[in-house]
Amino acid sequence: MTDSITIPLIIGGRDITLPSDDRKYPIPPHGGTQRYTFQGATSAFAIEAVDAAAAAFPSWSQTTPAKRREMLIDVARLLRNKSDEALALVQEEIHCSQLWAEINVEDAVGLIEEAAALVTDAMAGTIPATRGNSYGLVTKEPLGVILGIAPWNAPLILGFRAVVPALATGNAVILKGSELSPRTHHFIASLFREAGFPPGVVNFVLHGPDDAAEIYDTIINRPEVRKCNFTGSTAVGRIIASKAALALKPVLLELGGKNFSIIMDDADLDSAASHVVEAAFLNNGQICMSTDIVYVVKPAAELLVSKILGLLKSEDRPHKVISAASKLRLTRLVDDARSKGAVIHQAGNTLSSDVLSYPATVIENLDDSMDFYHVEAFGPVVGVMVVESEHEALRMARESPYGLSAAIFSQDHFRALGLSREIRAGAVHINSSTIHDEPTLPHGGVGNSGWGRFGSRWGLDEFLQTKVVVLNK
Repeated sequence: MTDSITIPLIIGGRDITLPSDDRKYPIPPHGGTQRYTFQGATSAFAIEAVDAAAAAFPSWSQTTPAKRREMLIDVARLLRNKSDEALALVQEEIHCSQLWAEINVEDAVGLIEEAAALVTDAMAGTIPATRGNSYGLVTKEPLGVILGIAPWNAPLILGFRAVVPALATGNAVILKGSELSPRTHHFIASLFREAGFPPGVVNFVLHGPDDAAEIYDTIINRPEVRKCNFTGSTAVGRIIASKAALALKPVLLELGGKNFSIIMDDADLDSAASHVVEAAFLNNGQICMSTDIVYVVKPAAELLVSKILGLLKSEDRPHKVISAASKLRLTRLVDDARSKGAVIHQAGNTLSSDVLSYPATVIENLDDSMDFYHVEAFGPVVGVMVVESEHEALRMARESPYGLSAAIFSQDHFRALGLSREIRAGAVHINSSTIHDEPTLPHGGVGNSGWGRFGSRWGLDEFLQTKVVVLNK
C-alpha cells in the first residue's frame, strides 16, 4: 500500500496542510492502491480564509464585469478539458453512474457559462423618477465575503453553484466542501486558481463531521462575511439559518423535499411510469428533486402500478447509498411501511454483496400512517398512494411542510396547468420528471424546502445589494 495523499485546504491561493496528523481525516478507498486523507480546518484556518477573502474583495469587486465574464469562461473551458478527470472523481467519490457524472459535468459547465453571460446585465442599475431637480441613481453592488456550503450528492453542479453566482457579481468566496466528496470539491477550487483568479478570491475549506459547528460558527460570526448559501438537509438548514440570523446575516437555502407526482385518469401511463422510475432511482435516489410519492387516481391505479413494477423488474442499474446511516434509515422506513400494511417490491441488485447496497424499491399501498409518507427518503425508494381524485392528491400534498418539486401527468395540458397553480412548490413539471433543472431557470423551494433562488439571473441577484445615490442640482 502506498502512503496516503492529503487533500489540502486552499487559502489565499496557497495549499494548506498541517505538518502533524491533526485534523486529517481518511477518505474511504474507492478501488486501487492509492489512499487519501483530507486536511480538516481549525478555527485559525477558518479565520485565515475569511481574512484572505476580505483582503481580495476590494480589488475583485472593482474588476470589470467583462473581465469577470472572461475568467468564468476560462473556468468552464478548463472543466470541459478536464472532463475525464472530473467524471472519474465524481464516480469514485459518490459511487454514481456514468450518466449522473456526465450530467454533473454538463450542467456545471452550463451554469458557469450562463452566469458569465449575465454578468453585465446583472450589474445594471436604474434611474427612477425623483422629486424636484434631481436624479436618483440605484446601483447594484457585491455584498462582500460569501460562504458557500456545498453537499456531496451532485458535487460538481452544487459545488460550482455555491460560488459561481457570488463570484460573477464581484464577491469573494469561501467554498466549504463536503467530507463525502472532498476530492471533487478541491478539484473545483483548484480550477479557479488555474484559471488565474487572484489569490483569496476563492478559498476552500473542509472539516470533519465533529468540527462542523466550530468552523461554521467561526466563519458566520466574522463581520466580513455578508451572506451564506447552503444546500442540504432541512435539519441542518435550520441550524445554518438560526445561527446566521443571530449574526444578522442573510442565507440562501435549498433544502430537502418530499417530492411527488400526481397521475391523473387521462395520463399517458407508459410515460408516467417511465418518468417516475427514472426520477426515483437516478443517482440511487439521492437527488433533492427525486420522486418520493406517487399519487395516482383510482381509475388509473392498477395499470400504472403494473407498469411501474414491470420497469422495476427490469431495473438493472446497481444501487448503492452513500453511507451506513443512509442504508439504516431506508431499512427502517421500509420496514415500518411493511408493518403497517404496505406491499414492498424490490429489484435485484448487482451490488448486493456491498455493505452499502440498497435495491430499487417500490412501496405499494402507501398511506399517511407510515413514516415514509412524511420523511424524505433520499434513497432508491418510491411509494405509491391511490387517491379518489387529483383534488384529494392536492389536499394531501399541501399538508406537507416541504415544497421543492412536483409533477403532474395529464393529456389535458390546461387542466394540468390549472392544478399546477394550486401546488405549493418551487417547480411543477407537467408530463415530465420531478428531476429537472437548467442553468436558465430559477431553482429553490418553499416551506421546509428553503427560501431564495439559485439559477440564472435570479441566482446572481441573491449576491447583490442596492445602493441609492440622489444627485441634486
